[in-house]
Order: sequence, then structure tokens, then C-alpha cells
Amino acid sequence: MTVWDEVVGQPSAVAELRAAAENPTAMTHAWLFTGPPGSGRSVAARAFAAALQCPEHGCGKCTSCHTVMAGTHSDVREIVPEGLSISVKSMRTLVQQAARKPAMGRYQILVITDADRLTENAANALLKFVEEPPEQTIFLLCAPSDHPEDVRITIRSRCRPIALRIPAPDAIADVLVRRDGVDPEQARWAASVAGGHVGRARRLARDAEARAHRDTVLGLPMRIRGLGDAFAFAGDLVRGAKAEATELAETRDLAEREELAIAMGAGGTGKGVASAARGAKAAEKELERQQKSRQTRTQRDAIDRALTDLAGFYRDALVTSAGAAVPLTHPDRESDVRAAATQWSPESLLRRLDAVLACRAALDVNVKPEIAVEAMMTALHSG
Repeated sequence: MTVWDEVVGQPSAVAELRAAAENPTAMTHAWLFTGPPGSGRSVAARAFAAALQCPEHGCGKCTSCHTVMAGTHSDVREIVPEGLSISVKSMRTLVQQAARKPAMGRYQILVITDADRLTENAANALLKFVEEPPEQTIFLLCAPSDHPEDVRITIRSRCRPIALRIPAPDAIADVLVRRDGVDPEQARWAASVAGGHVGRARRLARDAEARAHRDTVLGLPMRIRGLGDAFAFAGDLVRGAKAEATELAETRDLAEREELAIAMGAGGTGKGVASAARGAKAAEKELERQQKSRQTRTQRDAIDRALTDLAGFYRDALVTSAGAAVPLTHPDRESDVRAAATQWSPESLLRRLDAVLACRAALDVNVKPEIAVEAMMTALHSG
């Protein structure tokens, strides 16, 4: 297997990237990978980085390929924002490191997996380096689209675009079976209900709790009988997201605090202990801030997955009501979808879909989750 086998269902993008990796005259210093969630933007960028460092342009077997794909190559730095945004401080540090001469590979490569999360100052810091790129430095940016709200036009105009598409269910099922060892039938089901999101399909195929949560969310439209139900289900959804975020954070947060304590010389004696203790307190506050931001993002990601499922349900009901011969987002919920299409008018279904999308937009501008979800559930009840 080569590194390109990791990029699912993107033959045209792989062909363009492979040609650039093999032919230096086809290279440029900055690339922008765009595509819908789950299309594999960061995977494609990582595979391209491996191909650029590999003597055989992505063989998948050499040390360069293994270390880049594992995230341990000394000349490839990847920014994965764990909070709600990428700060100017972290961006300045990383671009300065990326400006150095390569230590092992052919290039210094900076991969920014969520370029749409750059703050304005962070984007300005990046722009200075993209405008006047250091020799042997490559910038690989990933974003949902090339819209100015996602990537500033001054940065976008200096990048070569690579547009990814939603992978076909067959391609997703194939990679789940071949790479992850998932049962073929389970893989086909997960691929058919994941909306083209490779990571979501993998999680549904392997995690019974994720499947149970999806079933609960997709059962909501037909279970809301009154305002009491609307508020109760809203509370359940938000509490479930908070519990998921807390569970994911506990072990990692504790390990990070222990590592910081050791790094700051906890329990030490002798000269400099008082000064180290003051530095440790400042570092602890910064770590707590980062952990809180990461937990907030994890919680919102969990809510967003539920909202995406709900939006797909109402979309399915709309196309069923219209008699459109198109595949359903949730084919395994066809009976509920047909019941919704019969029970509610197309106008009512559209209002419900708008309420789900409005809730997603409200969360994007930091509306309190409880308020946003309660407003949505009330709209789903009233139609």
C-alpha cells in the first residue's frame, strides 16, 4: 500500500498531487485543500506531505512515509486546533520553525488542518510567510471551502486549490473492510448512513455507543408530542454531549497535568524552587485554559453530529414528500421518514429543517448550547 491508498474516493485529486510530488516543476509553495466534512482533507494533505518527503514519492514503506503519516517526522509540523481557534502566538511559533532548513527531508512542511479556525491576527502572521515563502518550505492548508469566511482571500489567492468531493459509500465501505478489518455487512451499513464522512462511518461501524446515540437522535422527530418533551429532549441532548466531552477529556487532562508537573520540577528542593513554583502556576493556568477550550469544542462537535443527523432526517422526509428518486441520507430510517412525510406538509418539514440549521448557526456564534437546542426543539414541536 502507498500513502495514496489512505485518500478515499478522490482519484482526480490524488492524480494531481502525485504528479506534483513526482515533478518539481509542477510544485508550488502553498496548497489549499477544500471539501465537505469527512472528505479527507487532512488525510490528503498528510499523504501529500509524505510523498514530498519520500524518495519514491509516497511508497508507504520507507521511514519518511511512516513518520509523516504517524505525525513524528521532524520536518513536518501539523496544527490540529484543539480549541475553538488557532491563536496568533502558536501560529508565529510554528511558521518560524517551518522557515528553518530541513533536518532530514527535502522540505519543511506546515500542515494546518483547520485553516478556517485562524484568528484574524493568526491569519496575518501566516500571510507574511505565504507572501514571501522561505526556500524549501511548503504550506498545506485545509478548510471546508475557499469562501472568504473560511479562508481569507489574501491567503487563498496565493494557494493552489485542491477540491475534494464526498466519497462514494462503496469506497468508504471498501476502506473500512480493507484497512480497519470491519465486517463487510457492517461496513456497507455504516458507509450508507455516514453521509460521506469516512471518520463517522468508522466510528459507527466500531462503536456500539455511537450507534445507540444516533438511534436516539433520529428517534426524536417522531417522539416530540408536546412542549414538555421538547425541553426534556433538549436537556438530554446537551447533557449527553457534555458527558461525552467530559469522558474524553478526563484521562487526557490528568496525563497533561502530570506531565506539566514533572516538567516544572514538582517536589524539587534547593535554589530556584520558589521561582519554578511561580512559573508552574502560570503554566497550569494556561493549560487549564487550553483544556477548557478543547472540552468546549468537543461538546459542540458532539451536538453538531446530532444536528447533522436531524437535518438529514428532515431532508429525507422532504425528498420523500416530493417523490424525488434520490438516495436517502438515512436509508435505515425509511419507515420513520415516510411517516414524517405523510404527517407533515412540505412547508412544515422545511421549517423544521430551517430550525436545525439555525441551531447550528447559533452555536457557531457562541450562543449557549442549552438555549440554542431548546429553541430548536420548540420549533420542531410547533413545525
